[in-house]
Amino acid sequence: MNAPMVNERIIVRQADLSDQSDRGQIDNWVLAHPQSTPFHRPQWLRAVEAATGNRAFMLVAENDAGQIVGLVPCHAVKSPLFGNALVSSGFAVGGGILAGTQGIADRLADSLWSLASEHRCTTAELRGGAIPLHGWTLQAEAHANFERALAVDDDAELLAIPRKQRAEVRKGLDGGLTIETGSGSRDADWHYRIYSESVRNLGTPVFPRALMAQTLSAFGDDADILTVLSNGAPVASVLSLYHKGAVMPYWGGGIWAARALRANDVMYYALMNHARRKGCTRFDFGRSKVESGAYFFKKNWGFQPEPLTYSTRTADGVAPRDVNPTSGKYSAFVSIWQKMPLPLANLVGPWISRGLG
Repeated sequence: MNAPMVNERIIVRQADLSDQSDRGQIDNWVLAHPQSTPFHRPQWLRAVEAATGNRAFMLVAENDAGQIVGLVPCHAVKSPLFGNALVSSGFAVGGGILAGTQGIADRLADSLWSLASEHRCTTAELRGGAIPLHGWTLQAEAHANFERALAVDDDAELLAIPRKQRAEVRKGLDGGLTIETGSGSRDADWHYRIYSESVRNLGTPVFPRALMAQTLSAFGDDADILTVLSNGAPVASVLSLYHKGAVMPYWGGGIWAARALRANDVMYYALMNHARRKGCTRFDFGRSKVESGAYFFKKNWGFQPEPLTYSTRTADGVAPRDVNPTSGKYSAFVSIWQKMPLPLANLVGPWISRGLG
């Protein structure tokens, strides 16, 4: 980041997310910024707010000419179980401050903390983006991102996968699995049925179905669902986001039968090819906790981990909230949740997960 200009006068305002003109100006700036993510877009903020009830905010830094020079999106995530936090961005693996200078980033960080206090949030979280210089605690070893370029065609994509993992993909391809893509009601039904079972099996409360529906609606052509079927029955499915030439498989999973069928392996390979045909050049496998099963799964695909730095600030005398499902304090809960009947898990899970953010 460049050093701040001495005579630069910056005003930080709260965007009107109900105003189409304001949203359009912000979205154009986000799409032009090299470090932006789908989670900086107004579409994401509004979709999460509509689906979960967690209020969305966008703080925008402007110069004297009224030009945007930085911003930070966030959600006020409030929960009787997990406490109140202002999160940038809610229900996302990315977000944080976008700014041209360190001075602008620090101004936005201070404004975010003031907003957190105003809305009785004792914690503020920045999931990536520019790092504030003062008052924030940095976490640099807990998560990593995985991203690489897509190959030139389907055959080259298969050869780009390391040998052992490539063998798993080939077994799945030889099993007669079929692929469907779309964003209609059929695709959404398949996806949520599979996704909810997958996260229940992992011991995690499922997000509200409305979150997926609102995301598909808000992102239009920049989101879709790819589903793998065996003998006509859906066994694995993923909802992906498309941003600036990159595809990000975001909410995905498979039922128990998917593992033996190698359906998840086929799913990600098929998504790589589908994304290339949509014009994408990069595959963003997303964030995983270091040393987790997902972390090693992505390394097996030949992706190299890129350490992520998150920034957190808490009110004096308050411990940071813990919403990590792998935390030891939740181990008993995870074990119970894995045994819960799926209809009950799908009934209770969205109420709990609204407070995770």
